[in-house]
Amino acid sequence: MAGGTLTIDLGAIAQNFRALDAMSAAETGAVVKADAYGLGLEPVGKALRKAGANRFFVAIAEEGAALRKILGPGPEIAVFSGHMDGDTGLIRDNALTPMLNSPEQWARHRETGLTYGVQLDSGMSRLGFQPGDWAECRDEMAPNLIMSHLACADEPEHRQNAAQLTAFRALTEGATAPLSLAATGGTLIGPDYHFDLTRPGIGVYGGMPFAEARPVVRLSLPVIQVRDLAPGDTVGYGATFTAARPSRIATVSGGYADGLIRAMSGRGALWHGETACPIAGRVSMDLIGVDITDLNETPERLDILAPHQGIDDLAEGAGTIGYEILTSLGARYTRTYLA
Repeated sequence: MAGGTLTIDLGAIAQNFRALDAMSAAETGAVVKADAYGLGLEPVGKALRKAGANRFFVAIAEEGAALRKILGPGPEIAVFSGHMDGDTGLIRDNALTPMLNSPEQWARHRETGLTYGVQLDSGMSRLGFQPGDWAECRDEMAPNLIMSHLACADEPEHRQNAAQLTAFRALTEGATAPLSLAATGGTLIGPDYHFDLTRPGIGVYGGMPFAEARPVVRLSLPVIQVRDLAPGDTVGYGATFTAARPSRIATVSGGYADGLIRAMSGRGALWHGETACPIAGRVSMDLIGVDITDLNETPERLDILAPHQGIDDLAEGAGTIGYEILTSLGARYTRTYLA
């Protein structure tokens, strides 16, 4: 087989969810937007439901409709983008809970008589009612959840966390609906941020800032060809790698079409057991050159995500974040799920 193998540990996902749930006295929901962070909405959604999740969060109504077909009736499915034009049928037919973001969405949704939540802008300037609009609308609204989102929760000491906490408390003073402010980062900051519901995302999937998370993914790439280079020989587009010694270069199946972004060129590594093998030259669409000179054998496969190199390690080398690595993993991989 020429394609890579992506192994996804559903047991680790469930354990990470339960670990984050145990950190607060609040209910814990699960964020499964973007195809469960690229790992498969159906297997991940079912695993999290089995692990005890009763509330799920998606980005758009279409994701919610897909999740409802997977989970069936029962769990609440909230939609971060709220009630967009054209969403009414999806919301009604799939019993979705839009998190309304503006007076315009409230005007659109109120005519349906359906359940809804509210998202408030506490300082991120992204989604949610602005304070003035919220003040005008809140007395006529009866949401089943009021939430906001922290901009800097990955940095616990960042002053914006406390500022947003203060703003959220002021905006929700006197509210009778359950409150939610914390995703993964907010859950880790501490109980002041937990309120009635936490909604972790990246930590469930093994990413930072949840440093104690169990790794969830392993990605192995097959070696297609190995060649010997003399000093001065070059590798890949632009000839950006030049052999400084007699070298062995393995060409593996994988590239930026598979979510292994071009920014990894010359900066990352693949692993064979305990040995790191540097990327040699540029990452191309389907292929990556890897320097295996220091190996005592010719490998059949090399790991780019493995115990020695998680999504955040790989991201750091590429100048990005683990979220991008995880959600970019491509469709060409053979996916294997561990229970």
